[in-house]
Amino acid sequence: MLKAHQRRAFLLASASGFAGLNFGQPSLGWASDSSGKDSLQTQPKTARAKSVILFFLCGGASHIDMWDMKPNAPQEYRGPFNPISTSAVGVQCCEHLPLLAQQAHHLAVIRSVGSTVNTNDHHAGYYYNLTGHVPDTTFKTLGNDRRPYSDDWPFIGSVVGSRMKNHQGLPNAISLPHKPSRLPYTRPGQFAARLGVEFDPLYVQGNLENPIKFQVPSLVLAGDVTPDHLLSRKELLSRLDVARREFEHSPTERIWKQHQQRTLNLLLSSSTTKVFDLESESENTRAKYGTSVNAMSLLLARRLVEQETPFVTVFWKENEAIKSQCKSAGGWDTHGNNFGCLKDHLLPEFDRAFSALIQDLEERDLLDQTLLVVNSEMGRAPKIGDPRSGGVSGAGRDHWTHCQSVIMAGGGIAGGQTYGTSDRLAQYPDQHPVTPADIAKTVYHATGVSDLQAEDTQGRPYNLLEAGKPINELFS
Repeated sequence: MLKAHQRRAFLLASASGFAGLNFGQPSLGWASDSSGKDSLQTQPKTARAKSVILFFLCGGASHIDMWDMKPNAPQEYRGPFNPISTSAVGVQCCEHLPLLAQQAHHLAVIRSVGSTVNTNDHHAGYYYNLTGHVPDTTFKTLGNDRRPYSDDWPFIGSVVGSRMKNHQGLPNAISLPHKPSRLPYTRPGQFAARLGVEFDPLYVQGNLENPIKFQVPSLVLAGDVTPDHLLSRKELLSRLDVARREFEHSPTERIWKQHQQRTLNLLLSSSTTKVFDLESESENTRAKYGTSVNAMSLLLARRLVEQETPFVTVFWKENEAIKSQCKSAGGWDTHGNNFGCLKDHLLPEFDRAFSALIQDLEERDLLDQTLLVVNSEMGRAPKIGDPRSGGVSGAGRDHWTHCQSVIMAGGGIAGGQTYGTSDRLAQYPDQHPVTPADIAKTVYHATGVSDLQAEDTQGRPYNLLEAGKPINELFS
């Protein structure tokens, strides 16, 4: 049993990523050299994107009601929403996305993503879209009880982060404003796993009640750890080492010291502290994004991009106030009242925040070096009526992993285009079908990540993602 002061010291270290050690063992493919610097492959000169912002719409966003509308389909499929013209000739989107319609000349809409998984459910959908790898049979046998495993395939953001240089002392992969989903149902696929816990994202916590306040656990002093202790590096490291000795199954000494260094860098860096302070943004800027925690997360993502953070993930945080209306957790899992929840809540919030991010990045000359990706774990069933919410009368859409849309912008992407098509009912990909592996390879291509070779703990080489290829037609 850890003593009180030992527990507090351990929590301080765990905030910078040590808490994720149970999710993976470190690989040896990127060992530190004798100088203490990580031997990572540098970004090729041909890469356009210095950073990626992944906006992940947790729950399963309805492709047929947003980006791939079928106005000529039967009423039981198309629903009440109408498509509208946009700033890009020939590109249409939902009438309830008017601000993004004005930004469509920046967007590439990929309408032919087939991400069928063996459960047609969230866990497997997360895993496939976040890693590019088809889920194994454990997702079917265990369902939502399937935990993140140490030998899972790594999160795309962890792969990009592992290959990029660290410019400002911040972690190379940061996720906010929450970690999907609530314990014990943590979604697999969002961790570094077999790549090594040193590449796990840093999680930054936001809350619905105070959207401009983000808690970075590594920047919060715990218990009796005072600023004086921070100035005494030896004393703090001693405290952390005491905690470490209680955990005989932790990774190697090298990995532990990396976590110690990461914690200290975060705590002692004034620039790190400032980047999370949204109160320093003008009220006018914050108002453009909106008032929600998701909107402020995108604003924080822009600030992190200014610090050249390689990969930022914003996982849409559900609003429990609307969960009963949508027969869901309050996010995009619209089992009931799909059209009311989209029109009154989800689409306006998304439209305002994401269009503001695009405009903000463009005005700051950051859009061309920042790849934006909007994705979800699945689409929604094209035929209206989910048996779990009253069938047709419940006006919901069930899970649908067989077809979805992915949006990209910036980072060398040629805007104002669509790629691929779905069939006439938006049920399955038709022309130019792609998979989450192709989406992952496109992200890697945009960021200049070409070497996907890694080594396991025994020094044996393997490929981080063999399937898929970049969608080269998207790039200008």
